[in-house]
Amino acid sequence: MSRDPSLTLPLGPEALVIRRRYETAVLANDFLIGLWFTLGSVAFLFPEYESVGAWVFVIASLQYLVRPSIRLARNIHLQRIRRRQTLSASAH
Repeated sequence: MSRDPSLTLPLGPEALVIRRRYETAVLANDFLIGLWFTLGSVAFLFPEYESVGAWVFVIASLQYLVRPSIRLARNIHLQRIRRRQTLSASAH
């Protein structure tokens, strides 16, 4: 099975560390989203907390925007490293 070279990112161990850090951030964000939706759902069980539950759902929904932001930041970070390595290699 051949690999598409355009999908290979030869940045070495540094790229793995970066990927792990950003993946941890994505997982923590997903956990918080689940927590917010659970709290919002419980709040809706009690009429006096429905307004609070609605706001918690808004917060959870907005937090869905954090995930693509984390991934975009990771891609930019890796792109900068790739560019730096390319410049360094061409300078030698």
